[in-house]
Amino acid sequence: MSNNQTPNPLITEKSPYLLQHAHNPVHWYPWGQEAFDKAKRENKPVLVSIGYATCHWCHVMAHESFEDQQVADILNEHFISIKVDREERPDIDSMYMSVCQMMTGQGGWPLNVFVTPDQKPFYAGTYFPKRSAYGRPGFIEALTQLLDAYHNDRDHIESLAEKATNNLRIKAAGQTENTLTQETIHKAYYQLMSSFDTLHGGFGTAPKFPAPHMLSFLMRYYEWTGQENALYAVTKTLDGIANGGIYDHVGSGFSRYSTDEKWLVPHFEKMLYDNALLMEAYTEAYQLTQQPTYEKLVHRLIHFIKRDMMNPDGSFYSAIDADSEGKEGQFYVWSKDEIMTHLGEDLGALFCAVYHITDEGNFEGENIPHTISTSFDDIKASFSIDDQTLQSKLQEARYILQSVRQQRPAPLVDDKVLTSWNALMISALAKTGRVFDAEEAIRMAKQAISFLETHLVQHDRLMVRYREGDVKHLGFIEDYAHMLKAYMSLYEATFELAWLEKATAIAENMFELFWDKEKGGFFFSGSDAEALLVREKEVYDGAMPSGNSTALKHLLILSRLTGRQNWLDTLEQMFQAFYVDVSSYPSGHTAFLQGLLAQYATKREIIILGKNGDPQKEQLLQALQKRFMPFDIILTAETGQELAKLAPFTKDYKTIDGKTTVYICENYSCRQPITDIDEAMAQLSLS
Repeated sequence: MSNNQTPNPLITEKSPYLLQHAHNPVHWYPWGQEAFDKAKRENKPVLVSIGYATCHWCHVMAHESFEDQQVADILNEHFISIKVDREERPDIDSMYMSVCQMMTGQGGWPLNVFVTPDQKPFYAGTYFPKRSAYGRPGFIEALTQLLDAYHNDRDHIESLAEKATNNLRIKAAGQTENTLTQETIHKAYYQLMSSFDTLHGGFGTAPKFPAPHMLSFLMRYYEWTGQENALYAVTKTLDGIANGGIYDHVGSGFSRYSTDEKWLVPHFEKMLYDNALLMEAYTEAYQLTQQPTYEKLVHRLIHFIKRDMMNPDGSFYSAIDADSEGKEGQFYVWSKDEIMTHLGEDLGALFCAVYHITDEGNFEGENIPHTISTSFDDIKASFSIDDQTLQSKLQEARYILQSVRQQRPAPLVDDKVLTSWNALMISALAKTGRVFDAEEAIRMAKQAISFLETHLVQHDRLMVRYREGDVKHLGFIEDYAHMLKAYMSLYEATFELAWLEKATAIAENMFELFWDKEKGGFFFSGSDAEALLVREKEVYDGAMPSGNSTALKHLLILSRLTGRQNWLDTLEQMFQAFYVDVSSYPSGHTAFLQGLLAQYATKREIIILGKNGDPQKEQLLQALQKRFMPFDIILTAETGQELAKLAPFTKDYKTIDGKTTVYICENYSCRQPITDIDEAMAQLSLS
């Protein structure tokens, strides 16, 4: 942020990203009718600049161009400039990102789109240096040329704007007569495996993103097909990430991506959604492998979330910046001298050996701790210690270094509370809590969802963002879908039927507000939302699963839990509505394909009736909660009548002879009820 003392109109906003630009010499407006009306009156093109508070290249462009008086003079005289926080307005971001990808073949942030006063885009790009550099056009040159074309070749500009808008409408229309089949699922698997890095794990080359939903897909593909390579790709990737510098070995938490193929040098920002989705991935991988290192990592991750990303009110912050003291990663790196000074000779030598700390360093002369090639057997032999002593000493070292780090100038925390991202963390905590008997995780999940219900629901409508008492923007499909997932995860963790009731209520709202009754699928924004150029549907699974993907997966499960055949029939339309997108690039839609995969997998409905507190019932429920059973649903209560309000098909189910009774139905056929828990465990392959 510059020190310009005259703030622009962004000063009244609550978004940390918009406030970062409130003292720029550029006269920024927030997105709204005022800015577009002014552009129309003054016959000026509009710059829509989109980013987020912890975006490194957004900071770079802000410093080079938006804090620069020369750039500001051009923008203020000849353009109307609008700033958008993509995390608060993902609808605007998604629409113009599609334009950027169509025009340039790539996307990213900062996203800078030039539009007409009626919001139609005619030019788009991402980061621009002030002057031409790195093979990129300079921002001043781009502004000058665009301005000239806008006033002297308006027909061409209007033609570009119409073409881009028509392309958006064609993309939004979607739908064909074809429908997705299991062939697309297998195609996604083979695409992933063809790009799998057998040396380091992960997919593709640098920069490398964790992409947890790809791992989630592969775990379900393994469960469905028994294909061992699918599970190997998951564990190889999770091990690579856990050993690399993308994982913070001192304070825990995952960075957004790795700049190299080895997972060594991260882009240091930490996002709430990445940590939620990775927490879930490691938990599910533990269910499949019983790998104890995954459990330890998850417990440390929960501690990090509670310490660094949780508000005192129980809600979760959005992100932690990569930069501090004007330098990327400064908060996280160490010199060897620092380590030895703070840990002492013996503990320091051990820590340096385990985490590859050297005098030369591995990042700009400093060290990112990692265990990429660490042999713990060699370490134990070299230092003559057993495993328990080694782990105890490393824990002591991490505690000391975390205390030292806390004295450093900290990176910016984006403290806004986003419904969608909070819901993902709630879901992850609930799943972790049930698998590892971590009551603290479930308590955190319940506290956070209580905050969302209290502060982010207005007039029965989910909202997008809360910050400093200010609530803004009508919720999008991703807010509703991730909230649905959170409710269902809390039900699965506690078997409290109230969560299932809430899941059913929000599902009904989703169909009412977002469902396309003509062509199927969920629109990005609700029927009551601000009208943009097009009403998009997003199905691509990027850094997070799309709202449609999460909705499909969890509505299919909820439909089975509640016996809503009409929902199942309606959801089938999604396999036709998104046929073109998904079939043309299956590996880019792996969260969506989890819903399709579940339609082909063997599915079981397990209904358990019996007195609460009955040891046999509790034993069975605990065994079920710990296993990876993605295609099975579980309903439990004391009586069938208790369940019948939510799941009418259970109304005639009864306990037999006062004993806990188990009903197992598989592929539309139900077995005889079971009262012998050992037999039930055997039939469910739990013993």
